[in-house]
Amino acid sequence: MAATAMSVSERPVIHRLPQHKYIDAVRWLPPLSTFDRFAVLAAFDTDSGSSSIEIHSLNPNPLSLQPHSSFSSSSRVSSLRASQFLQKTVVAASTAAGSLHILFSDSADATFESEVSMPEEEGLHSVPGSCVDLMDGGVECVTVGEDGRVNLVSIGNSNLSCDRLFDSGGLVSYTAAKWASPMEFATGGYGFSLQWWDKRKPGGPVSQFKANWDQKFTAGIVHSIDIHPSRKHTCLAGGSLGTVFAWDLRWQQQPIILSEAGVQSISESEVWEVQYDRCIKSSTTSTRILPAVICSEDGILAIIEQGEEPIELLAEPCAINGFDIDRHNPSDVICSLEWEAVAILTRR
Repeated sequence: MAATAMSVSERPVIHRLPQHKYIDAVRWLPPLSTFDRFAVLAAFDTDSGSSSIEIHSLNPNPLSLQPHSSFSSSSRVSSLRASQFLQKTVVAASTAAGSLHILFSDSADATFESEVSMPEEEGLHSVPGSCVDLMDGGVECVTVGEDGRVNLVSIGNSNLSCDRLFDSGGLVSYTAAKWASPMEFATGGYGFSLQWWDKRKPGGPVSQFKANWDQKFTAGIVHSIDIHPSRKHTCLAGGSLGTVFAWDLRWQQQPIILSEAGVQSISESEVWEVQYDRCIKSSTTSTRILPAVICSEDGILAIIEQGEEPIELLAEPCAINGFDIDRHNPSDVICSLEWEAVAILTRR
């Protein structure tokens, strides 16, 4: 029988690991072997004002993160993604200044061996704040920003090639992006808006979602998007006021609300990240939205499922800035905590 979110009964094992730096983002890296596990962290040193992208190895006994390889970022990282291409791990990081770093890690020992960048003076984005998503396979990424630009960046061994797919001239701002297929991706922005793009059809989004939200939601911002590979037609989004909703492209202007302030919500603050829960298997024939994990500004990490009460996994006295579910060990979740720490949860 397929498991559902409501079968989660035991509390996860939680390890909090102080880092002595502010952790802006964290991602699991593809495994090198059965026994070696690594994570990549975007760190900011408040004393020196310096930013770095760091690979840490996960040591099991006792559980700890050990610095393994590091790269100095030109400015603070605003979003972080990791994938694998052939025998190399690819890490993509966009920065608050609008630059983009692509780092290549040797899959034999998980050390950074090369890097290509697109600095802010090259005009990828004109205002602070940008988001990147890396295509599975690591050959292309999409960057979006509050300046209204949507860029496709092709990744080579020694260079990056940028194609500006769209520029709203600042009339529309984009705050999140997620690939759905090698040809399609979704973006999100202000007013809880979502857009669907097709590389084969330049000039603008091929579909847009703008529901008739209640007035208190009109200023809401989408912070994170996820798309399940088995449900490409459904876009999951999380943002302001504890709001998590799904957009089914077959029902253009009707949001499917999973969580909102005062209505079956475990959080009423910013939802910084959403991911479909890979630990929970659901029927692909079901019409229900698949279970998801969220993290929030008020320190909550939780499972939410359509029509069910949320299940709290972690409650912290500080914000949880982001998290990642290990694709290869989906019972393991790594989180970046506001108070200079990383938390690793193992669900049983």
